[in-house]
Amino acid sequence: MNQEIHISFPNHISLTIKRDDLNHPFISGNKLRKLKYNLLQAKAENKGTLVTFGGAFSNHIAAVAYAGKKQGFKTIGVIRGDELFDKIQENPTLRFAQENGMQFEFVTREEYRHKSEIFFIEKLKEKFGDFYLVPEGGTNELAVKGCEEILTKEDAVFNYVCCAVGTGGTISGLINSALPNQKILGFPALKGDFLTNEIRIFAKQDNWNLICDYHFGGYGKINLELIEFINTFFEETKVPLDPIYTGKMVFGVIDLIHKNYFAEDSKILLLHTGGLQGIEGMNIKLKQKKLPILKSNG
Repeated sequence: MNQEIHISFPNHISLTIKRDDLNHPFISGNKLRKLKYNLLQAKAENKGTLVTFGGAFSNHIAAVAYAGKKQGFKTIGVIRGDELFDKIQENPTLRFAQENGMQFEFVTREEYRHKSEIFFIEKLKEKFGDFYLVPEGGTNELAVKGCEEILTKEDAVFNYVCCAVGTGGTISGLINSALPNQKILGFPALKGDFLTNEIRIFAKQDNWNLICDYHFGGYGKINLELIEFINTFFEETKVPLDPIYTGKMVFGVIDLIHKNYFAEDSKILLLHTGGLQGIEGMNIKLKQKKLPILKSNG
């Protein structure tokens, strides 16, 4: 569903947001897209267990737990941070995943850095038996295939399509399915330009740029300016934004509009990739820091 943003911008620029956050109550946004073909492949391989990776507030962990339960898979989440093992009930994301049947394997941050290496995967197989591996963030060729279905015929009117970037799967799908007249802009949620090479693994066109100035200090980092922006945007549009991904992207796009980055009469489509389940956990952290909480309803 596309929703026009009724805010006046300079140079007759129009903003529309694709509400992929509304495509499912629990595995909304790009997570539903990324898991679609991976779950079909796991069934085709007769795998009964899904193993995946994530941090304390991972949208991906929550989505795999819920989708796995609904599709009849056992799910195992390898969680970054062994200090979390006795804090599950304090963490909304982990609590939700556990309630949906996910078993956790907590590892140190040092161990987590080796999660893609063969010896690490073999250790998991020794412990849990055979499984279907879903990468961190869900990004692989099958995930990109799912994300190639995001843009529809009605989106042909847009000159720009903008999205947040985490592991590169969603933007790769947009790049591959975009029309010749469209430019894809990605806004990384974390520091570092390593994502360019990750995206090139899957991207089949050169119709894209990464804009790396709006990560607000890195993954999961947030400040008062971003909080106030997200809350003001919600008050004006009734569209809730998550602070990790979509909130930073929308902030960046609107800032670029005011800096005359876009040509006059540009039509810009913003992809809302969901992730709203993480707001509850972020608000716990914001209260501890005595910062305003994020608005997402009401």
